[in-house]
Amino acid sequence: MSADRPTSSYLNFLPAIFRQDDFLGYFLLAFEASLSQTGQVMAGIDHYFRPYNENPDLQTPQEFIPWLAGWVALTLRDDWDEKTKRQFIQEIVPLYRLRGTKAGLHKMLELYVGKNVPLAIYDNEKDFGFEPPAHFFQVEITLRDRDPLLLQRKQLITLSIVEQEKPAHTFYALRILIPTMRLMSEELIQKEQGEPLILGWNTLLGTQNISTITQGG
Repeated sequence: MSADRPTSSYLNFLPAIFRQDDFLGYFLLAFEASLSQTGQVMAGIDHYFRPYNENPDLQTPQEFIPWLAGWVALTLRDDWDEKTKRQFIQEIVPLYRLRGTKAGLHKMLELYVGKNVPLAIYDNEKDFGFEPPAHFFQVEITLRDRDPLLLQRKQLITLSIVEQEKPAHTFYALRILIPTMRLMSEELIQKEQGEPLILGWNTLLGTQNISTITQGG
């Protein structure tokens, strides 16, 4: 075996008679280089099937997101940010069992707006305080975004989610609440156990509650 020509370590896996062949040792270098790179990809291939992880190195690359969405029959909206797309892919399969239910709609909306956003769905006399029309429900969400364009975009996306997830025979009202300024004493805040509204952080001047009713059937 020539000392000045590199040889493949794959020779160690062959019978002794083949290890004496200089050409074979050199020839196998091409396969070793190719298969070693493939091995590195295979070692982390599970990451390509993981849509979301707190560690970005352990989740699928951004360019694979549409491919993963196709695996779970999910149509991604172009106006969703990357994190929202990843979370929907992560959660959508169990939610298919809840499609058309109050719990399923609540979870779908929660995925989009976040768990910390006040969200409620009213569909009975106890919720409303009166007997609502048959097959009617109301979705109420509180948004604190300061950008009017962002508020409008969130409202439109919320509408599309409700339209997609609600039973076909129902109709609904979507109520978007936007906190406005309210003067309260510290005593009243503690009594109501509410969150103080701070200008520029979670409240705006000159905004109004938005209420949109969309019928479906």
